[in-house]
Amino acid sequence: MSTQMVFNPQTFKDTTRAQWDQAAQAWDSWGPFLGDWLGPVTERMLDLAGVTKGSRVLDVAAGAGQQTLLAATRVGPDGHVLATDISPAILGYAQSACQNAGLTNVSTREIDGEMLTDLPAGDFDSVISRVGLIYFPDQQKALAGMKHALKPGGRIGVAVYSSAAANEFFSIPVGIIRRRAGLAPPLLGQPGPFSLGADGVLAETLTRAGFTDVRVEKITAPLNLPSAAECVRFERESFGALHQMMTALSVTERNDTWLEIEKALSQFESRDGFVGPCEMLVGGGTNIAPAKH
Repeated sequence: MSTQMVFNPQTFKDTTRAQWDQAAQAWDSWGPFLGDWLGPVTERMLDLAGVTKGSRVLDVAAGAGQQTLLAATRVGPDGHVLATDISPAILGYAQSACQNAGLTNVSTREIDGEMLTDLPAGDFDSVISRVGLIYFPDQQKALAGMKHALKPGGRIGVAVYSSAAANEFFSIPVGIIRRRAGLAPPLLGQPGPFSLGADGVLAETLTRAGFTDVRVEKITAPLNLPSAAECVRFERESFGALHQMMTALSVTERNDTWLEIEKALSQFESRDGFVGPCEMLVGGGTNIAPAKH
């Protein structure tokens, strides 16, 4: 029997912060893999956001900062990147990564992605968010804050997962956990990995937020790993969303769930290793300048 629960945005945020604080070190340790996996997606996101030499960039839900590094390298010493996240622990890794790379044009700030209106208005040329917008309970509030932070004519660039069917490396574990934990289907508007993945949804979401010249592209981004077991290790160590779904399960039940997930994902193994199906959407838009009177 499914357990229907009322979605509580604040509880979700509190749990998200705690999960990412806990997963910060692991997510950082997977940085080289993330760079290989999402590198082309990230570069295209930066393109659509108009990130170039000298740009001031706001990185929302920056995580351990792999895309922050790419943005900071692209803008050069005359530009600047502000990396923000709800998790102070993971931001620490982003700051360390930039320092270790010799980048002095990055700063960090702990901030809820739905509270960006606390930032100065019109202070940034570009706003980016890689796999962050999908997890905001109020996506329009988050986008309004991003728009607030952008200069007139500034650009936004976001990367999200497309449909569940095109991302079985993730949707299969989600389905198994949902069944084992007795979770009801997500409520309309509830945040989650595929909340912006249906055809036309990301473009409509950006347009409704007031962005113009909206463009959305699909990019195939398969996960190439040695085995299904290694994919499970990656998700088990790094995907806070999956752990959030398993909070009601006992330790034994969670372990059994991960074993079932590994067995299900083994269908994507071959003699050449594991290739997990993944498709990303990269979207961009312009913050239209206010009309002159």
